[in-house]
Amino acid sequence: MTHPLFKYHAVGTLTLAAALCATPALAADADAPVAPASRDDVVLPTISVTGEGAGHYRARQASVAGFDEAPLLDTPASVTVVTQEQIADQHAKRLSDIVRNDASVGNAYAPVGYYEGFTIRGFPIDLASAIKINNLTASGEQTFGLENKARVEILKGLAGIESGVVAPGGVINFVTKRPENVQSVTTEVDSRGSTLASFDIGRRFGDQQQFGFRINAAKENVHSYVDGANGRRDFGSIALDWNITPRASLQFDAEFQQLVQRSSSGYQLLGGTTVPSAASASKLLGVQPWSKPTTTDALNLDARFDYQFSDAWQGTVAASRSRTMIDDNVAFAYGCYYAASCASAAGNPLAPYFFGANGDFDLYDFRSPGEYRRNDEVRGVLSGKFATGPIRHELTLGADIQRRVVHLSDAVYDYVGSENIYGDDIAFAPSPDQASASYPQLDAWQYAVFATDRLILNDRWQVLAGVREVLLRQKSWTAIDGDALHTDRTKLLPQVALVYKPIAPVSLYASYSQALSLGDQAPVRATNAYAFLPPYTSRQIEVGAKYDWHDRISFTAALFTISKPFEYAQPDDSANGYTYVQRGTERHDGIELGATGRATERLTLTASIAAIRARAEDTGTASYEGHQVINVPNLRAAFYGEYAVPGVTGFDLLGGVNFSGTKPANEEDTVRVPAYFVFNLGARYTTKIGGHKTVVRLSVDNLFNKYYWQDSGEQQGDAYLFLGAPRTARLSLTYDF
Repeated sequence: MTHPLFKYHAVGTLTLAAALCATPALAADADAPVAPASRDDVVLPTISVTGEGAGHYRARQASVAGFDEAPLLDTPASVTVVTQEQIADQHAKRLSDIVRNDASVGNAYAPVGYYEGFTIRGFPIDLASAIKINNLTASGEQTFGLENKARVEILKGLAGIESGVVAPGGVINFVTKRPENVQSVTTEVDSRGSTLASFDIGRRFGDQQQFGFRINAAKENVHSYVDGANGRRDFGSIALDWNITPRASLQFDAEFQQLVQRSSSGYQLLGGTTVPSAASASKLLGVQPWSKPTTTDALNLDARFDYQFSDAWQGTVAASRSRTMIDDNVAFAYGCYYAASCASAAGNPLAPYFFGANGDFDLYDFRSPGEYRRNDEVRGVLSGKFATGPIRHELTLGADIQRRVVHLSDAVYDYVGSENIYGDDIAFAPSPDQASASYPQLDAWQYAVFATDRLILNDRWQVLAGVREVLLRQKSWTAIDGDALHTDRTKLLPQVALVYKPIAPVSLYASYSQALSLGDQAPVRATNAYAFLPPYTSRQIEVGAKYDWHDRISFTAALFTISKPFEYAQPDDSANGYTYVQRGTERHDGIELGATGRATERLTLTASIAAIRARAEDTGTASYEGHQVINVPNLRAAFYGEYAVPGVTGFDLLGGVNFSGTKPANEEDTVRVPAYFVFNLGARYTTKIGGHKTVVRLSVDNLFNKYYWQDSGEQQGDAYLFLGAPRTARLSLTYDF
């Protein structure tokens, strides 16, 4: 891959080189007689050199909002792309390190040592359907290795046409590196003692460079900021390309990762009404000598065949398999049902499901071995261009089959004792019980056909119309040899957008779309515990604007409204006092602003801001209405940039800031976690050692060691709080050999 800045300067460099080469020849023949020449004799062939000067944090295209690469300027949706260079500069290790660059994305139950959850536009994403690799659905219950990722694309809003059954917030797509001639090694260390070694080796070969491979591998020893939550990670991947003919090509990707790390429990509100004061980000709640690390094995495979039938028509067939196997082990801190302090809160029926008012909490021996989740997908797409009179069409037709399989055991989840968040650790005996063998709990099939047509009316007006017909067939079980619950649902999902381009670098759009989403699972405290609510339809209206300023920096703006049925534990007269229901409407209205590119000759930046009003309406429960939804701040902002220091070739200063407003920590919005700013600083130095490119990077996250709550979300109906990481410094060296 040629560096964009190199491309930008190549025009001037080639022109200057041509002039310098021509000058000696002209001088040598200055005194020689010149023969008459015709005009044709002195006409030289035209050489066109194109370049990009937008900086390496700015992407021009993305595939997450469709079925193949498309220019962002022409895409009537809000899309963020985090490039490979920015991932490296920020020393990103987890997906949460990447999504912090987008103000519309936040954490939603993301403990250390466990897979992460996220919200987009205030809606928790469904990890079963919202995470993709090369635009094919992956099992999101894993921590994804980043060593083989070229970029990460985030589609904000509904993705019904592209993904079918998916939660309303959006989707996140990993795009893998393709084979090229590259060989580099990276070593890294951080201020807590973590170490990382990785290599990236690729080659193109054959008479016409038609074959290619790329291998990435990494080994990491993880020293967490949470005491006792250390671990290790092993990663390996291979990418293969074969250009079979000028019209046919085949791609294949495989990656494997094993993460073995002790996971940490989150905090909860004290008495259900108070954010814990002076809680420790480094304390591992419920340390027990018998607890084991959680082990996650992940395998992701995908293949793609492309065939160009003609200059106007092409076809693609793609298939993927993504599976995770988790042995989940944790001494889990939850509630205070067995603690004496809960007795004094008998007037609050929810008190047992939070920590005690004095910091007491119950500790459970939780063991869930053999958690198996698998996503399979096969997709065929035919796309082409044609005209009907003055109207040009870009037509896409396709079919898609997805399968989601989940096997779980009857886990051990037994109370072993009670502790206090401010007290010393107490050793308890583990439960004598054993988990059952893993057995099927979900088998879901999606069958879909889809069609989209971009009608180009003229140079200024475009209409994008699409539809996806989805058939969802799902079986779920709650016990071995138990009766299966069958769900069959057919839904026609439309999408329409109008695009207006008053001038070439400006795009204005308005869109309407629908998506089908799976209902949530009821929490343990509800009368209908563990029951799955039925699938539902969500709707979105969005208007936006995009402007590529002088081909250097891209500005974006979007206004949106998204609505879906509100899912919550409704107080009632049932046995447990609560029933998990779909009632009323949850509506999120917001505005997003963004800028990415080269602001000056020396400054490259990415910046975004999101303001979201999230409300529940017509729920029948007054205490849940008229205020912000849990874990959604009214305002969030993110900035990151690099500055080329004058006078020091190859030296760049890096840094950024993340801001979040206050967030509700319970459904009633009677308690909030405070707003925060987190500042990050770094530097990059690019030089040559032994004639080979060498890059040294330094980053310091949370420069001022800010104490803050980064996450106040829910997991299966229960609310948890997670503190942000304290100050951490990382130093890396990448050497091209």
